[in-house]
Amino acid sequence: MNSPRVVCRLDMSETTPETVQPQSIKESDVLVNEAINASIELKGYINIFIMIGIAAAAFSHLETIDQGYMRGWTPSEMIVRIPVDAWNGYNQILHSAPVATKAVTSASVYAIGDIMAQKSEGKSVDEIDQMRTFRSLIAGLIGHGPLSHLWYNISESCFTDVLHWTQWWSFLPKILVDQTVWGPIWNNTYILLLGMMQLRPVKDITREMRETTMPLILSGLKLWPLAHCVTYGLIPVENRLLWVDLVEIIWVSILASTAAKASGEIENKTEATR
Repeated sequence: MNSPRVVCRLDMSETTPETVQPQSIKESDVLVNEAINASIELKGYINIFIMIGIAAAAFSHLETIDQGYMRGWTPSEMIVRIPVDAWNGYNQILHSAPVATKAVTSASVYAIGDIMAQKSEGKSVDEIDQMRTFRSLIAGLIGHGPLSHLWYNISESCFTDVLHWTQWWSFLPKILVDQTVWGPIWNNTYILLLGMMQLRPVKDITREMRETTMPLILSGLKLWPLAHCVTYGLIPVENRLLWVDLVEIIWVSILASTAAKASGEIENKTEATR
């Protein structure tokens, strides 16, 4: 007598590799996206705190001006006296440490200008490249401030003491020399400093300098000749960099965007040739 045969079939449809793998991949993608979003959000908070810190430092300095003897002043007196005393305090620091003062001023301007450039490129606060802004700050600190101090003193000495051009029209040749000599020198120095801080190959840096020289000269002609009518026509030599740095916020936005765009294009071309 034959015993009945019992056949057991296991349904593996829910545990086959074909179904497990997509599910696990989907879960990992969700985790990765959550981590990326958290990182972006954290970076956004960091950028906001940095900008708030810069603003707070500036306002706290202004707030302490005349705090020892401003009690009893009316609001109108405060509006008049605080800017005047701030200006006098700046000039005292400028005369005691001209290079360091101009270096810090340029560093602040180049950091602000780079942030503005990144915002104009469509980046949100949490997408701002902090290292790019830091590199621009360092370029202003060790490059633009000290070199501009030397340039404006040398330029003034040449036109006043050597050529003896002190007539009202002498600001015109100063502007011409500035745009054809100093402008290209500094633009290329800025790109060189950024490239060195990024540890880029020398050939890529020099290539970027060649490709951006003329576009930056042409862009500068739209801004600087009019601004330099004030620089060389009205502003004393010791205060010229402060005025230039105020205008420089606009120029750094152009300069930083041009440098970043050229750097990206060169890197793409380099990758394509490998």
